[in-house]
This record gives sequence, C-alpha cells and structure tokens, in this order.
Amino acid sequence: MTTTADLAPISGPLAWRGDELSGRTDWIYLLSDAERTELEEVGRRFLADNPDLRTVTADDYPLSVCGPAVERWAADMDSGRGFVLVRGLRVQEYSDALSGAIFFVVGLHLGVPMRQNELGDLIDHIIATSTKTMEDPTAMPSRIRDKLVFHSDSSDVVSLMCLRPSKSGGASSLVSGATLYNEVLRRRPDLAPLLFEPYHFDWNKQDPDAPANTYSSPIVSYVDGTFSMYAGTSMIFSAQEYPEVPKLTQDQVDLLHLLDEITYEPGIALDMDFQPGDMQWLLNYAALHSRTEFSDYPELQRRRHLLRLWLKRDVGRPLVEGFGRNVVQDRSSTRAGAQEAADGKFRVTEAVIPRLDWGN
Repeated sequence: MTTTADLAPISGPLAWRGDELSGRTDWIYLLSDAERTELEEVGRRFLADNPDLRTVTADDYPLSVCGPAVERWAADMDSGRGFVLVRGLRVQEYSDALSGAIFFVVGLHLGVPMRQNELGDLIDHIIATSTKTMEDPTAMPSRIRDKLVFHSDSSDVVSLMCLRPSKSGGASSLVSGATLYNEVLRRRPDLAPLLFEPYHFDWNKQDPDAPANTYSSPIVSYVDGTFSMYAGTSMIFSAQEYPEVPKLTQDQVDLLHLLDEITYEPGIALDMDFQPGDMQWLLNYAALHSRTEFSDYPELQRRRHLLRLWLKRDVGRPLVEGFGRNVVQDRSSTRAGAQEAADGKFRVTEAVIPRLDWGN
C-alpha cells in the first residue's frame, strides 16, 4: 500500500503549468513547406488507394521528409511535456477525406490506431449534433457544446485534428497530471495515497455499446520512476449509479472534488484555440484534457468539427497492472464480430463522415 511517507513531488518537463507555457511557442511545431508538401502528397496517395484502416501500416506510406519531425513529436510525448501542437496544414483547401487521410497517416507513424467504439471505428468525431447538455445523463460529451470536466481518454495517445473551429469558445484545455499530483500532495498529503487505489469508471456512458457498465483503474501509476495519471472524476461519480459498484468513501469523494478544484484554478491549465488544420498529439498518461463551452454555427457543414484518433504506443512505458481503460482493444480485435464487419467504417472516405444517429 502506498503511504504518505512514500510520496515525493514529480519534477521535470512533465510538471508544467499553463501560465508558464502560454507565453511560449516551443510546444507548437510549425510545418515547413517541404513537410506540408510531403504530407499532402502522401495523403492524396492514401486517399486514392483508400486502404482498409484496420490493416494498413506506416511502412505502406513512408514519410522521408517529415521523419525527423515525427521523431521529435514522439519525444515530446514520451519524455517531454507530454504533448505537441502541429500547425500548418491547409485543410480549407482539402476535402475532409484528404484531411483525414493525412491525419491517419501521421497517426500510423506515431502508434497503432485503436477502436473507439464497439463497431470498431478507428476515426471518431467531435461535433455538436445534439442540443443536450451535460445535465442530461444520456448526453455524449463528443456531441454537445458544454464545457467538459478534465479527463483522460482510452489509449496511450489521443490526437485531435481541427477541420473547422467553433463560432466562439471551444478552446482545448490541458492540465499536467504531474502538476495536479504535486498540488494534491502539497495541499492534502493525507489524501494523496488514495490516488493509487482502483476506482470504477462508467464505461457505458463513454460507449453505449460497451459490454459492461464499468471498468476499474487507479488514478496514478508510479513505476520505476515513471509517473502516469488516468483520471475522469465525472465518470467515477456516474459509475456510482450502478448497484454493483462499491460506494466511495468520504475521503475519496474529497479527493475527487479537490482534483476538479485544482484543474480550474487560474494558471494551472493551458488553453489553446484550434486553427483549421491543427493536430494535437497528447500522451494520455501525461496530461488531462477538456474543452471550454462553445457556440456554433447552425449549418452542420460549418460546425466545430474535430477528428480523433486513439493510438497504442508501445515504447515500454512501465504501468501498474490494470491501469487506464484497459478494456479497450486494438484494431486487430474482432470482438464485435459480424456487427463490426457490417457497421464499422474502415475506409477513410467513409470514416471522415460523422455518425449523425448517435448522441441525439
């Protein structure tokens, strides 16, 4: 069992504050003309081939010009601050399919795409097709305009590509997991050991087709000097609605409220306003993410629209057993069987079109 005596603050580039990074640009990578040209050429070839997204590999679409940049982005995630924003694609001049092809190719060079739902989709969409709010228990966070509580996604890497920004608002917000941990340790060292205990997360609310109501994970993993965080207080609290889930103790409730309180304090989070073509690559174990509330355009084709990838990135990162949303399977899984084969979108030309019958 982890005790207060075992704990010490986390240092290094992983422990950053938003007010320190907001005045800098070293977390933004601006593509050169040559890099952008290569991505456009490879994206067009990918689009023309329209390969099966479940089987295509990075070796099928090499990136000779962008190779050093991709290595730098990987290092930023693995051993740096945990994220990078890549800017410079001209998506206003592309079809959504070409944008999605470029995005997917880059993703192949940074990891293995993972399923994002029980149909096996490898590209998901953040677009407000619903008028629901977070007050509605049936609301899907990816399909509404409300602000979100800071959370982790269900993969090693989560990436977003901005096709179109909102009319106003909708900033993407990140909080360093190490900074959050350090603040809990500083303010309530008596609660810090609880971060290493397992919590039930609401799986059904994240994916209505999930085969179980919940899965469990600790919030913090610290193995061989490697710090990782996986959190989502709203998913932990909503899991309490299932009768089979053990009730949280008062100390656990206090800890979860403290996490939320810290994330919204001035200076903790880094807010970034996406421009069309921006790609945000984030190591899920390094930072939590959310977005601010936004207003949108009435026309569907003008609404805020982000593409999302989940990647498995196998770089030997040590984690405690059962950490994160460990129930998610990679793209080689056939768990959904015949339904997946019938309903999944496995060509980029189809995958870039959002499902309009979900979350409404």
